[in-house]
Amino acid sequence: MSGNGSGNESGVSDDRAWQAVQSRDRTFDGRFVTGVLTTGIYCRPSCSARHPRRENVRFFGDAGAAERFGLRACLRCRPNDVSRDEEAVASALRMLDSDEEKLPGLADLAEAVGYSPSHFQRVFKRSVGLSPSEYVRARRVERAGDAMSGGASVTEAIYEAGFGASSRFYEASEGRLGMAPSAWRDGGRGATIHWAVVATSLGRMLVAATGKGVCRLSFDEGREELAARFPKAELIEGGAAFESLLGSVVAAVEQPGQSRAIPLDVQGTAFQEAVWRELQRIPPGETRSYAQIAAAVGKPGAVRAAGSANGANNVAVLIPCHRVVRSDGTIGGYAYGEAIKRELLKREQG
Repeated sequence: MSGNGSGNESGVSDDRAWQAVQSRDRTFDGRFVTGVLTTGIYCRPSCSARHPRRENVRFFGDAGAAERFGLRACLRCRPNDVSRDEEAVASALRMLDSDEEKLPGLADLAEAVGYSPSHFQRVFKRSVGLSPSEYVRARRVERAGDAMSGGASVTEAIYEAGFGASSRFYEASEGRLGMAPSAWRDGGRGATIHWAVVATSLGRMLVAATGKGVCRLSFDEGREELAARFPKAELIEGGAAFESLLGSVVAAVEQPGQSRAIPLDVQGTAFQEAVWRELQRIPPGETRSYAQIAAAVGKPGAVRAAGSANGANNVAVLIPCHRVVRSDGTIGGYAYGEAIKRELLKREQG
């Protein structure tokens, strides 16, 4: 990537890359690295170090490109380990996606890729959004669903997918938030997403949804940015069934804080989803600090991680990350600008 906003083969524009850096969005790790020209280092997008000034930043497609430019890897976030982590996770996924009846456990997976079990658990979950055991259960639910779609009976599908009892299937499928984890991991492969860009009092707004709920709500984005997030999904502009949902979403943005049951189709790590649920519990008109959110999800020491989870929210307003402020009471940052954040809070506070 260069500094002219054009982006590179990763498909991420410089403006979108900078936004990902500001929100420390882990989903962009491995898609590009951030070069800091004043220090001579390059980092992952999610690096926890203090953000550099925008004019001192240049984006590169990978660690090799940054090093050829003369930069060295950050010792805090170790961006040159991304490729090794990706290879390890890809190898583990091949093992877990096999048709073998007896799938490897965490210790076997970790040994196969040369990691300790505890470290590989973290690497896998950061990449996929689920632990290896959670991924196996989710894949079995998917296989059962595919079998049912192919005409198999519920009982046949459940047992063919590897569940020892129907109760195991219902336990595994309960509470999933929407698009299959493998689809989120693979750029929306197999998903159909309806979308529209509409004018609101806060500016142009992108709304996108699968058949299960809203998967993206953002400002000043369009089809290009949506396609970058879900490059393998089928994107369809508008649609009769989508229009009703779109109207509800626009109303929720124009009058934030009023109770509306809008279905969501989002995926994140267990920690991210815990943070998002906590954000939804903040009453309209009130705010919380990042420290309060971290404490509420049982991780009082994870203030930075709570901030990163807040920034990784795909559905602005519907998951109200704008209700989180700094501990000193100042408004703090927002992916779509402080002006929109202030206006949303103003509307909720009456």
